Formats: sequence, structure tokens, C-alpha cells
Amino acid sequence: MHGTLHCTTMNAHTPSVFPRAGVLAIVRRDCNFLLVRRANAPDAGLWGFPGGKVEGGEAFFRAAERELMEETSLQAQATSLVDVFDSIHYTPDGTLAFHYLILAVLCTEPQPALTVPVAGDDAREVRWFSYEEISQLGTKASARLYTIAQSIMQAQK
Repeated sequence: MHGTLHCTTMNAHTPSVFPRAGVLAIVRRDCNFLLVRRANAPDAGLWGFPGGKVEGGEAFFRAAERELMEETSLQAQATSLVDVFDSIHYTPDGTLAFHYLILAVLCTEPQPALTVPVAGDDAREVRWFSYEEISQLGTKASARLYTIAQSIMQAQK
């Protein structure tokens, strides 16, 4: 039929996965950054900034502070948003598995910073890394770890 409009709609095979919000809590002590080694997918075994899901009704600064406490036992105040990026993962057959909008938040420890971090929640390990150590992690690093650390180092010179 000439002149008929064809509307495209979601078919039964289109995933109903909507973007959710996640946070990374970035803590710097002198020239070192606090990292955790993830215990669970998608980044199991990789080093990255502490973080996780933003819960319903929770402000993202508060989520960064909570995730930092849960994964490292460290208390710090969220002070600024330093990066935003997508984390989109697909199953081997190409189906969308999940989509997170990640908010990277700089957090400042109260002075003096004497607390020793302890791994908890889904963090297998936690420790301080120098910027140089981060740059040498390669495939052992979560996506954007080096880029975010680099931008913070440059901004705080």
C-alpha cells in the first residue's frame, strides 16, 4: 500500500533493561588512591575505585559515602562530581545485560586521616595505590580507572 506509514515498536526480543545509576567513591591520601579488588562480576578480580548502585531515594553523594564505608570501612565526605560515563554490558549472544550510568565522586577524608581501610561487602582486597602503580595495572584495572586518576592528578597540581 503506497503512502502507508510503518511504525516501529519494541518487539518481544528487545530487552527491557533500563539505565540505572552507580557511583564510584574516589579517595586520595597524599599521592595515593584507595582501590578495591572486586569479588563479584562484572569486574571480579579487577582493581577499581570502591562503588556500587545508587539506591532508590538516595542522593548520589550519599551513595558514594555509603559504598565507600561498606567496601572499605573508611568514612569520607563526597565533595565533587569528577566524571560520568556509561557502563554497558552484553551477554555473549548480544543481549543487553545491564546499563549503568556511573557517577565518579571525589570524597575527602576528615583530618587527620588515620583510618586503616578494611575490605568488606563485595571487595576482596583494599589498599592504597600510587598513580604510577595504577598506570601499571593494565588488564588488572577496571575500565576508566587510569583515566579518572590521571584527570584528578592533573586537576590537583
